[in-house]
Amino acid sequence: MEAILQQISDYRKEIESAEISSPQQLEEFRIKFLGTKGIVKGLMGEMRNVPNERKKEFGQVMNDFKTAAEARYEGARATLGDGIETSGPGPDLSLPGDALEPGSRHPLSLVRQRIISIYQRLGFSVADGPEIEDDWHNFTALNLPENHPARDMQDTFYIQQNPDWLLRTHTSNVQIREMEKGQLPIRVICPGRVYRNETISARAHCFFHQVEGLYIDEHVSFADLKQTLYFFVKEMFGPEIKVRFRPSYFPFTEPSAEMDVTCTICGGSGCGLCKHTGWVEIMGCGMVHPKVLENVGIDPNKYTGFAFGMGVERITQIRYNVNDLRLYSQNDVRFLKQFTGAV
Repeated sequence: MEAILQQISDYRKEIESAEISSPQQLEEFRIKFLGTKGIVKGLMGEMRNVPNERKKEFGQVMNDFKTAAEARYEGARATLGDGIETSGPGPDLSLPGDALEPGSRHPLSLVRQRIISIYQRLGFSVADGPEIEDDWHNFTALNLPENHPARDMQDTFYIQQNPDWLLRTHTSNVQIREMEKGQLPIRVICPGRVYRNETISARAHCFFHQVEGLYIDEHVSFADLKQTLYFFVKEMFGPEIKVRFRPSYFPFTEPSAEMDVTCTICGGSGCGLCKHTGWVEIMGCGMVHPKVLENVGIDPNKYTGFAFGMGVERITQIRYNVNDLRLYSQNDVRFLKQFTGAV
């Protein structure tokens, strides 16, 4: 123990008297005393040979020694950094700088935010919910009880460990959770990612993004629904876009409809995206089914409401003339660069 303490004392004298007048000498000092295989690390390893009753004393000595070495190094480095002359010419400030390519937001993010912005101007707030959902919120509460044939409309990914849980097939689960809160009136939109076991093609994918809307209050009518959606379409695609409603069926709305707009890819003349009809379906909608209101504890005799849901990928296809939705998830920089500066 005494021999080690004497050795540390000798090293401290060496630290104090060391000549450090160049970057090379500074680096040699760092390696010798503070490097991975330096003197400080080596002496630290001697702790195991020190008697237990003197370990505290040895630890204090070593901490002081390490601090002294680090202080000597930092002081010398600061001195050299302030006074050392650089060799060779400095940078040529007349040369052009390296170009920095501007980044871009993903087209789905652009369109999603625009959809939210339009509906927020109408007084809708944004609500969020879980992507892994239970059967009640994803199906049963939406008037889709077990063995209901309409469940076959959506091929679902179930969780293997617990078949009562699944990857949500729509963001309608968020609507149910908002209605369960019982804070009326309700005026929300529910953006998010959803999952369905579908064959991937230019028109479909196993995951995609939706924005659904819900408005519950007294005396809400189908006319309110139509005017809300008319406003959205004109703001999203421009005043020249044509719109039509078609009767449809959804278990959670009655009456139900689908909304079509003229195809922007072909201008209405017919193409693969619109299946040569000139029209593209962009959303489903309808009045909230009284049974759904009962399931969440809302009196259907006093309150009515409407709901709608759209795929963000489909809206993006129409807005930016994208003919294959697989492009959204392929991370092709050539495709993504086209949206630099897009709004």
